[in-house]
Amino acid sequence: MSARLAVPKTYKLFIGGKFPRSESGRTYTVTGRDGAFLANAARASRKDARDAVSAARAAAAGWAGATAYNRGQVLYRVAEVLEGRRAQFVDEITRQTGASAATARAEVDEAIDRWVWYAGWCDKFAQVTGGANPVAGPYFDISVPEPIGVIGVVAPQGTSLVGLVSAIAPALVSGNAVVVIASRAHPLSAISLSEALATSDVPAGVVNVLTGDPAEVAPWLASHPDVGALDLVGAGDIDWVDLQIAAAETLTRVLPPEGGPDAAAPSLERITAFTETKTVWHPKSMQ
Repeated sequence: MSARLAVPKTYKLFIGGKFPRSESGRTYTVTGRDGAFLANAARASRKDARDAVSAARAAAAGWAGATAYNRGQVLYRVAEVLEGRRAQFVDEITRQTGASAATARAEVDEAIDRWVWYAGWCDKFAQVTGGANPVAGPYFDISVPEPIGVIGVVAPQGTSLVGLVSAIAPALVSGNAVVVIASRAHPLSAISLSEALATSDVPAGVVNVLTGDPAEVAPWLASHPDVGALDLVGAGDIDWVDLQIAAAETLTRVLPPEGGPDAAAPSLERITAFTETKTVWHPKSMQ
């Protein structure tokens, strides 16, 4: 029996629910901690970033318009798909980072648990962060958190999966769409996560994943007028002050880089960071 040929995986971008190559045709080599070749990954360009923002903007209204319960169910479905592909993610993490199988399993489990945690907040955070305000007059005054729109994210660069999930999931809870720049050194899990999203119920364009050099791509997200907020949780090693300056030109909200061993740890604050509070006045019945 003749030996069969290997079918190496091609790691592409994830834009608008599809997996295109970079429009520039560029790729870069991904290696393990031991320097061994793992794969070629697409190197996103300015046009790729613009295409991703366009896809996110087109999807944002529909995702925001879904009921909070429905968003929670969709995000929980993603966790189910991740659980089913757990062995694949463990293998990719060990090959990229050199971590032991036990360490990789712990990271995958934590990523899945965080996704479930955020899914559970979809139909609860508005009750915690919004509410009725006391006013002197025959009116109801109600504050309601609403999504900002398109969120640009530089994912934590030192982790394969858990940092990526921790940066994406909170923005999705309230109904935002996301364009995320994955870890340059560990991008394989990001594209595999994209495959999980594509085979779950997340609408096309709600999450868009770019691989490549964050220092090259992030300025295009920071200056794009359709990006409503910029999460720089993983931008500590690049010139993020210039990104803040570029974002200020379009009044884009900016979350500065977070440090410590667990950047982007789960919190309600990471959900509300990507919302605006709308206040509604309504007259009370005089009957």
